[in-house]
Amino acid sequence: MRLTVLGCSGSVGGPGAATSGYLLTVADHDPVVIDFGPGVLGELQRHADPSSVSILLSHLHADHCLDLPGLLVWRRYHPVPALGRAPLYGPTGTALRIGAASSEFPGEIDDISDTFDVLPWVEGQAVEIGGLSVIPRAVAHPPETFGLRVTGPDGETLAYSADTGPCDALVELAADADVFLCEASWSHDPAGHPPDLHLSGVEAGQIATKAGVGTLALTHIPPWTDVETVVAEARKEFAGPILAVKSGTVIDIG
Repeated sequence: MRLTVLGCSGSVGGPGAATSGYLLTVADHDPVVIDFGPGVLGELQRHADPSSVSILLSHLHADHCLDLPGLLVWRRYHPVPALGRAPLYGPTGTALRIGAASSEFPGEIDDISDTFDVLPWVEGQAVEIGGLSVIPRAVAHPPETFGLRVTGPDGETLAYSADTGPCDALVELAADADVFLCEASWSHDPAGHPPDLHLSGVEAGQIATKAGVGTLALTHIPPWTDVETVVAEARKEFAGPILAVKSGTVIDIG
């Protein structure tokens, strides 16, 4: 299983950095993209045919889903027609959220069912897609948000935190994962940050240690957060390999 980071800038895009989008590829299977925030469609074109991908949304905040109207245009109007509908897994309200963003007129909802087969996540229920087995787990972030545990054909595992505050489900999700793709949106300041929203580098490192992961890959770091600071925080809490991903980072898992 190969992970290619299409975008990873937290909350908003950064210079040369799209927001959240992660391409997963397995030999002889169609690719899968986790999250599809602004800027992801352009980066995806470097690596895969956008008409071939399935989509997994962790949640419906703009920086994780709002390049999907662009993918809808691509699939509807590209000179080479897309075959069938693209599977689109997401939380409750996915069709309405993307349909509202895609509509030509305020207050209307674009019917996206011609282009996407929208399917709801069910807590703890595995989905088989693109040669992968994906288990969603609800995590601590508004609105409804799911972290994802992805298992490849040879048993290799990627755990994706999505956006979340510290929670037991995240430790369970990441248990013994080969790679833990974990958000670290801010430096550690418990008194200055709201609960159940994001993680610091300290918290990402602590969770990685509790879960016994192989590699900690930090992501969703906003342009206003210092990358070196959150990496240094994580290193104090986790003894294994750590990197801060960026657009274009490739990790072969397994």
